[in-house]
Amino acid sequence: MQLTPDIGADETGLEGRLFARLDRRLRRDDDRPVVLALSGGGDSVALLRLAADWAEARGRPLLALTVDHRLNPDSAAWTRFAGEAARASGADWRALAWDGEKPSVGLTAAARAARHRLIAEAAREAGARVVLFAHTADDIAEADLMRAEGSTLGRVREWSPSPVWPEGRGLMLLRPLLEERRETLRAWLAVQGADWIEDPANVDPRFGRSRARRALAGTMGETMGGTIPAAARGTDEAVAGGGDIEVDEDEGAVRVARPVRGRAMAAALVCVGGGATPPRGDRLERLVERLRAGEDFTAVLCGARVEARGEAVLILREAGELARRPPAPLALRPGVEAVWDGRFVFKAREAGWSVVPARGRLSSLSEADRRVIRSLPPAGRGAVPVLVRDGETAPVLASPEVKRRGLVAERLRLAVDETTHEDDLIHPPNGVKPRKLLFSVTDNPDRGLNPGKRTTEDFNEPA
Repeated sequence: MQLTPDIGADETGLEGRLFARLDRRLRRDDDRPVVLALSGGGDSVALLRLAADWAEARGRPLLALTVDHRLNPDSAAWTRFAGEAARASGADWRALAWDGEKPSVGLTAAARAARHRLIAEAAREAGARVVLFAHTADDIAEADLMRAEGSTLGRVREWSPSPVWPEGRGLMLLRPLLEERRETLRAWLAVQGADWIEDPANVDPRFGRSRARRALAGTMGETMGGTIPAAARGTDEAVAGGGDIEVDEDEGAVRVARPVRGRAMAAALVCVGGGATPPRGDRLERLVERLRAGEDFTAVLCGARVEARGEAVLILREAGELARRPPAPLALRPGVEAVWDGRFVFKAREAGWSVVPARGRLSSLSEADRRVIRSLPPAGRGAVPVLVRDGETAPVLASPEVKRRGLVAERLRLAVDETTHEDDLIHPPNGVKPRKLLFSVTDNPDRGLNPGKRTTEDFNEPA
């Protein structure tokens, strides 16, 4: 990543640029809050002040969330500062805490994941669909340098799904400052007379991010022939090509065309498998190469089963995974959503219902339910969820007392950039979803914010 002097250089036009980016993505005059991740650092304080002005002008509530990781003796004071800054700007505010034991290895990644989980849970509880993060052009440059030195840190984009699952289901992250320099934001804050926190971890050489920041110091103002990378704006040139994806929304099965690109395939595998960890690059590359070669095979990756026969490539949840690591019955609480296997969400009207896999229980189903099951591909039948009522031995596929919604199609749409605006999260594209959803991931040089065929980025990126 190269930074040029003209990137976000004019702090006097910062508010107009920020308003335009928020207007492209967010609704106006809506009771749902927009959530903002507020650490108290300079970048997030700048975003807070700018977003608060936008929210007031556009008739939107703004909710700032601050996570205390309990990693620094000053963290409680930092949290108080963030709360005061949020309230002074007119935003609502909540403090969240990462309690419990902290890992001795991989602390930075664990803290990042905990922050996303806490923010996602609070955002969904508040009814929000979009969370604002204050990443800048400098953050992209630092991450690029870290990846060049061997880090597996994912790319950040202006508009991307929450990286935690299932806590972040239905949530998008918006980073409207990616085309701004850190120094621009601080110059703007100085004019505003605003204070912010400087975390000493930012200059601690024990952390990769701090080392990258130090390495880039002194080169940030040099023109090296580049600007904000296309990936940050929403285009990943490494994912040219693609292919059609068809999703059976009821059962979470996915069909892909053989020319599917690696990152689209990774998204499909993770969504169908219900997990949160993308496949390793070497295993994914071998799988995609076999598909492109026209080879017929069966493979299991990320908890998903890939059956390639002729032109048909079917991706199912691998039922054997549920046998090797049987999930405990998911007891449903009345009126409370519960996610099963990362693929389905249930809500019961009354107590006494549990969700279990069909594997090992198929013969106990009624004849009518067995007919439904037999219409599914044989390898996927055992991975279907069934309901068990307290005091009853026979499971059932469905009950009027329990609502069920598939999550695979919803999640995959977000992963392959089928949404471009907050409206798409509240009112899905194309109106009512049919049983089988068909969309494409293919090269589109003119991405912008136009709906249609999309490429896919790093799935489940860290931030």
